[in-house]
Amino acid sequence: MFESIQTLVPSEWQGTFSFLTAPIAWVPQWHVRMVNFAWYGDSLSEVLLKRAFVLMPVFLVLAAMWSTMASLYTLPFRPNRGKFMTALLMGWWDTGRSIWLFWAGMVRLAVVVVGWAWATLRLVFQLVVAAIKGTFRSPLVLLDWTSRNYFKPGVPWVAFLGLMLWCAVEATIFMYTLSPTLSEVLAGITGYEPNAALMAPLLWLFLFLLIMGSFACIQVLSKAVQSRRVGEIVQMVFVELSVMFFEVIFLYRELIDAITPWIAQQTNEGLRLGLVSTLALASFGWVGVRGMTWFLFGRFGTPALLAVLARDTLKQDTQPFTTGPGATQPDLWRGPISALKEEVTWFKDEARTAFALLSLPVLQLFAAAVNMVVVVIRSRPLFQLPFTSLEEALAHTPRWATGEDARTIPGLEPTGAITPGGGAQ
Repeated sequence: MFESIQTLVPSEWQGTFSFLTAPIAWVPQWHVRMVNFAWYGDSLSEVLLKRAFVLMPVFLVLAAMWSTMASLYTLPFRPNRGKFMTALLMGWWDTGRSIWLFWAGMVRLAVVVVGWAWATLRLVFQLVVAAIKGTFRSPLVLLDWTSRNYFKPGVPWVAFLGLMLWCAVEATIFMYTLSPTLSEVLAGITGYEPNAALMAPLLWLFLFLLIMGSFACIQVLSKAVQSRRVGEIVQMVFVELSVMFFEVIFLYRELIDAITPWIAQQTNEGLRLGLVSTLALASFGWVGVRGMTWFLFGRFGTPALLAVLARDTLKQDTQPFTTGPGATQPDLWRGPISALKEEVTWFKDEARTAFALLSLPVLQLFAAAVNMVVVVIRSRPLFQLPFTSLEEALAHTPRWATGEDARTIPGLEPTGAITPGGGAQ
């Protein structure tokens, strides 16, 4: 670079120019070699390592070298050469220390990242183990909680749900057995074939309510028998016989008619069911089905059904049951969610720590480079190095003043400087 400039200088001044540029004539070539060394490599891993750990320290050394060589031309004109040389040497001390702290900070960041990765793997392993344990323990915990709470006076939900399920199953069965007969009746009345997709849900809903009403009639008859009210017993027996007759004629008879061909086939046409035998089998079927379902869950679920429809509460004859101090409720989701909420603060703190570990070494290098340039201009550094925290680095950002610099050495403040209290000295 200086050779090309030297060609523009007159020949009688070229020797003087070479003498004056001798302190910095070697710096450009050395600058290029240092940048090439930090930027290029023989392999991809070497290139990445150099650009991550060598490039920025090389830039700092280049800035320090250019500042030092340029400051040599100002030595004859400086009043306090001893103070300037001391500040310059301290700048090189800060340069070397900042480079070392940069490498140490990168190593520290790598160690912290490895620690976080290991902690994350351990956390994932613990979560997997906890999930596996929870998969096997949750049914037991839920069963224990259910057993503690279900066997207390209250709504018999199992019997209630069993009653609803049975009514739905029975309504579905009779819907399929009654659909052909109902289709023929409606077709004979209207002259049009009814839509099965529309008729089936309506028929199922009708049968579902009808079967629930049958259980409700048995419940009222049971209460009348328990209270020994003869008039109500006679009335409910008549009602129950009417219900039985209706269900046998329209529901259970269709079920018996559906299995009549099978009976005839099994007896080689030796047994044919007539009207009386069909109604008798249908009546026995109704009594058997209602009896089994009533004594299994109907007598417990029907009062709950009537209470739900009437928006009433169930009355219990027994004393309330209380669980012991060891009774625990299942905590399947609240615990993990609470733990996750508690970890949010930890993740934020760790993110700040990672940002500080990544930013502080780089800011050290920038501050050291700025100090070398400022030492050449003002004979003293701008930043006090090293920075111990990211907050300290941000707090040392200078506030430039107009005119005379208000940030001076303590004890040498100019007259009229504004003090922190607000008064003029």
